[in-house]
Amino acid sequence: MHISLDGFVAGPNGEMNWIKIDQELFDHIEKRIGETDTALYGRVTYDMMESYWPTAADKPNASKHDIVHSKWYKHAHKLVLSKTMKGADLPNTTIISDNLADSINEIKQQDGADILLFGSPTATHTLIKENLIDGYWLFVNPIILGEGIPLFVDTKQKVKLNLSATRQFTSGVVEVGYTVDK
Repeated sequence: MHISLDGFVAGPNGEMNWIKIDQELFDHIEKRIGETDTALYGRVTYDMMESYWPTAADKPNASKHDIVHSKWYKHAHKLVLSKTMKGADLPNTTIISDNLADSINEIKQQDGADILLFGSPTATHTLIKENLIDGYWLFVNPIILGEGIPLFVDTKQKVKLNLSATRQFTSGVVEVGYTVDK
């Protein structure tokens, strides 16, 4: 997840035009997502992803990133946290509308790679409150937004983390990875 130095994942109106992204970062992210088979989204982010990624590789001006990510997206199992999509029958997609902790923990026990949460600040807030996040994969962007949608809200409990990865990119973005100390 991209984050500003002051802890915001989007501007006050959801804007993300402050995120620094380039081919070096795309290549790194593609390698990481290639190691997983499941993506988790909130409904808003899922709708955004679904409107672009299934056909991104088919466009005449598709970038290398569009081609690689589109292929991955089509094959990845998608988990969507949504109360409004309840009962929707979508290919390669599971809608989780209730019993969040039980549903996520059951999925975690199944064979497969890590579940990656993409964007989705509201879903992230819910998962944090339910203690369902096993690690954080953050891309700290060299900007202070001053206001916006924070990554952490109403965090009432201390969560100990273990550093698992760091990397600096030429754009000034710094990757930090943490696993949750359980």
